[in-house]
Amino acid sequence: MNKRQIQARLIEQGLSFRQFALSKGYEPRTVTQTVERWAGSETLPNGRIAFSVMRDLSTQIGVELIPGLLDHPFAKAC
Repeated sequence: MNKRQIQARLIEQGLSFRQFALSKGYEPRTVTQTVERWAGSETLPNGRIAFSVMRDLSTQIGVELIPGLLDHPFAKAC
């Protein structure tokens, strides 16, 4: 799923990247940069914040954005 598809799913819920970021305690720019970098990727993010952003976005829109993201042990620990 690419950045625009993720954005469309958030808009369907009445949210923007900025609103999502602020509701979850992230900096808005961090969310947009993370999505630009990791959307459509086949590998998991190495950083805690990037991993958390992608995990929370996956949960919010109901789609696993990176294969294996929600099954990873850290996805449940955070």
